[in-house]
Formats: sequence, structure tokens, C-alpha cells
Amino acid sequence: MPKDNVSKFVLEQVKMMPRLPGCYQYYDAKGEVIYVGKAKNLFNRVKSYFTSNDSIKVNVMVPKIAKIECIVVDSEVEALILEAELIKKYKPRYNILLKDDKKFPYFLVTDEEYPRITVVRKANKNPQKGKYFGPYTDSRAMWATLELLGKIFPLKKCKTPKFNSRPCLYYDIGQCTAPCQKMISSDEYKKILKDAMMFLSGRQSELLRALENEMKKYAKNLEFEKAARYRNSYLDIQKTMEKQKIVSENSKLNQDFIGIVKDGNLYSVSILEVREGRLINKKDFDFSKYSEVFNEPAEETLGNTSDVRVNEETNAPVTDFAEVSKAVMREYYSILNDTDIPKDIIMTALPEDSSVYEKWLEGRSGKKTKLALPKCKKEEEILALAQKNAEFNVGQLRLKELAELQNDYNEVGAYIQEKLGLAKFPHTIECYDISHIQGTNTVASRVFFENGMPKKSQYRRYKLRTIKKGEVDDFKSMREVLSRRFKRIQNGDDTAPDLIIIDGGKGQLSSVYEIMQEFGLKIDLVSLAKREEEVFKPNQSKPVIFPVKSPALHLFQRVRDEAHRFAVTYHKKLRSKSMLE
Repeated sequence: MPKDNVSKFVLEQVKMMPRLPGCYQYYDAKGEVIYVGKAKNLFNRVKSYFTSNDSIKVNVMVPKIAKIECIVVDSEVEALILEAELIKKYKPRYNILLKDDKKFPYFLVTDEEYPRITVVRKANKNPQKGKYFGPYTDSRAMWATLELLGKIFPLKKCKTPKFNSRPCLYYDIGQCTAPCQKMISSDEYKKILKDAMMFLSGRQSELLRALENEMKKYAKNLEFEKAARYRNSYLDIQKTMEKQKIVSENSKLNQDFIGIVKDGNLYSVSILEVREGRLINKKDFDFSKYSEVFNEPAEETLGNTSDVRVNEETNAPVTDFAEVSKAVMREYYSILNDTDIPKDIIMTALPEDSSVYEKWLEGRSGKKTKLALPKCKKEEEILALAQKNAEFNVGQLRLKELAELQNDYNEVGAYIQEKLGLAKFPHTIECYDISHIQGTNTVASRVFFENGMPKKSQYRRYKLRTIKKGEVDDFKSMREVLSRRFKRIQNGDDTAPDLIIIDGGKGQLSSVYEIMQEFGLKIDLVSLAKREEEVFKPNQSKPVIFPVKSPALHLFQRVRDEAHRFAVTYHKKLRSKSMLE
């Protein structure tokens, strides 16, 4: 089975694949893309590679996979379009392996009185006369396109007539206009050919407008048969394009959409590149709140920015989001080729001095670039898609972080034990958090980590019994939850963890420590304060400070953030239920 030779990290990535349409990319240990594929359901498709498989290509390729990335889209058609773009860009080894050794296929519009569209392997010597479209690295998609062309555009199929006195079957089924029998004029045939070539050139939106005009013209002249043919072609092409947001009607549309997602101290950024109305690529970045990009002064040419707004939709401070936007401008667009700078950059949050960045980009590319928030529904939808990809990227980053942590946990755990003076090596860690809104639907959460990895079977949620409606008392809430927990440990119903982390400062810590003493338990106990990420120990006034980039602090933050997420999720569930009652 292929999965026997695959790293644990890759298998964990497989488990986290979204059950949504999109494209997936396999990378080898050198960071090179070795395969690109599309799927209606990314999870199911990617998972299939790591089960029993008789394919020689799959069995050879899978052990070489070191990392998986994906781009989430909204439909299988969008995934097909994106797949073609990615294959053209990366030319992955296993997308063409085990195929014949001929050249890449092309579409050829033959040089004849009545041209045909056929598939050829363009040779270096003695190429056939005509107009070429391609090359196409995905033969499957190419043959599907040829079949579609035959249905929409009734061009000649045969090199020589099959019959002398009558048209062939293609005419009977409406896929040929029988020019061999002079059943269509040369001018009419040229119109159909022009439309087909427009389709192959990627000018589908322009083609739709032309077909609509022709349809209306013939209908006005009461030539309903011809009008119906143009109508049918229009509907077929419209269906193919699906008129979805990443296949824009504007073939000149060049935009970047920047989605930003916050997870604890980590900010994930996904940039969707839309060129000529099509999504062609995705770029992912991540920035830590403690990274240099947040503290590094802006270049003189870019000015100095500061934000004081709040994002009303996400309730997240726009200050941080705007700082991330500024970091993206500095880290990504400063190294981007001048010719690749788009016309518009649609963002989750704008730097305050966005006009300064616009002038800087214009000076580089020689054309105006606008930084803006989404202005219409379509832009909002594409930006939401960028957000989806950023959310997935966050999950992958955290997975990678935890995998690295687990591999080195002996060292990290030893560092935590020494730094905090713990009685035991922290193999097992519990963390508690309280969630409510003005004292309503107060709940608590417990998350459990073993050797640096979450163990969700040990997660617990608590409805608080002693807190009255409208009462806000996090100390009392924490005492209730830990009293229930300590009682089970005292009675032998549960095993005590090696370390307990409380989300809060010295006040919350003291409250829990008193309860633990009442039960006569000796468990290492600390609290993590959000503001400065300080770690407090009982009976110590000064906090323990971990280096901001240390794996130990990252683990504590991850455990704390997971407890917060788990509590908030449960609180929202109860609040929604109470609103329906």
C-alpha cells in the first residue's frame, strides 16, 4: 500500500483536506510540484492516492510526496480551468509520465477551403499549415474540449466526403453543416469558424456577446432557424462557463484578492490571482504577531502607516489586519515582477496610507493599481474564497508546527520543565477557558494535549451550575470547573495531568490554586496571560518569560487558543439554541 512509505505529516495533511471542490498539488522533498489534479471533493480524491492502488504511476509517485497544498474553488468546472493553468505553469513530472514520447498536443485549424479543427502533435520539421492553439499538457481535458467544440460549432469533421451525393451522420445529428455538399455558404461557415477560434483563444465572454447579437439579428429578420442555432450555441457556452465568479465575463479583469485569517498569534494570508477573468494561481503566506514584519519600519518610499479601525464583520482589530496587509505589500509585491502587478488589489483591510502604496506600485509597473475593499457582490464572493483558502492554510501551518513539535518534544518538554521548575516532565497538559457574553450562557472548556499533540477524545465542555444569568465572575466560574475536575481525580475516576494551564493572569491562577490545595492535590499549575504572553506560577509575583519565538511558548499559545476556540464554539451553540426557545 502506498501509505506505508508516506510520512506521518503527509497522512495528517490528507485527513485535513477540505471536502470541497478544488485543485491539489503534490510537492517532493525539494519543494518541486510533481503532480497537479482537480477534484469535486478534495478529501475523497486525495485520500484515494493513499489507499491500495494498482496504478504504477501512483505507486511510484506517492512515496515521493513530501507536502500537499490545495486551492479551494466553488465548482468542478472552476477546478478544471484552474488545473489547466497550474499544469501549464509548473509542468509537473507525473502529469505527463507514462504517456507516449510524442510532442504535446495542439489544436490545429486546418488550412483548407472549409477548415477543420483537429488534434495534432506539432513536430519541429514540416509542420502542417494552419493556425495552432496550445500546447495542452492535459490530454484528457483537451479531448473533452474537442468534443465540446464539435457539439457547439458544427464544423466539418471529415477530411474527405464520406458520400458523393448526401451528407454523413454528423449532419443528421447537428454537428456538421455539410459544406462538402454545399449546404452552407462560405460566409456562413467562416462565421462559425470565427466563433470557434474565439472560443479556443479564451475569449468566451466576447463570443457570448457576439452570439447574442447574431441571435437577435436573425430573430428580428424572422429567420428563426438560424436564430435558434445561435441561441443553442450561446446556451451551451454559457453552461460551460457557468458564469461563476472566478470565470469573469470581463476577460481583461486582472485582480489580486488577499484573504487574511487570524489564529492566535498567527496570521495566514492567501492571495488569489485572477488574470483575464480566470483564477490562475494562489500564493500563501504566514506572519506571526511577533515577527519582524510587524515591527520593521516601512521603507521611506512607502511611508509610515497606522490603523485604529475595527473590522465590524469579524470583530477582529483592523490594526493587526492592516499591519498584515502592509507586510504583504512589503514582502510580496516588492519582489513581484513589474509586469505581474495587477490593476486592482482587493483586500480584507487596507493600510491607512493606501494611496502611498498605490503610487509606489504605479511607479514600478507604469500603470495605475488600486487598493480597495470589495465593492460588489462578485468581489465579496471571491474575497470570501480567498478567506477559505487562508483558513485551510492556517490548519496546515498548525499541523506542520505540531508535527515538528512532536518530533522534538523531548527537547521542548525538558525545556518547559526546567524553565518552570516542574515536578514532572509535561507529557500531558490540560488547559481551561471560560466563555460568555455579559454573563449569559456561561460555559467552560478543557482541552488535552499529549506530547505536544491534541488528544480530542479527552476534550470536555462544561455548563456552569453556580453562575446565575447575568452574573460575570470568571474566578467563580473557574473554581466551579476545577472543583468538579479535582473531585474526579481525588475519587480515582480520572488521572491527573502532568501540567494544568489556566487562561488568565495571577487572579485566576490563585483562585484555582486554592481549590487544588483544598483537595490536597499536587499538580503543576501555571497561567498564561494574553496581553504580554506571560507565564505565572503560584506564589510567585514575577512571571516567567519565554522567548517569543521559542517552540515552548508556541505550544502554550496553541494549547490556550485551542481551549478558547473550544469554549467559544460551545457558547455559540448554546446561545443559538436559547434564541430559538
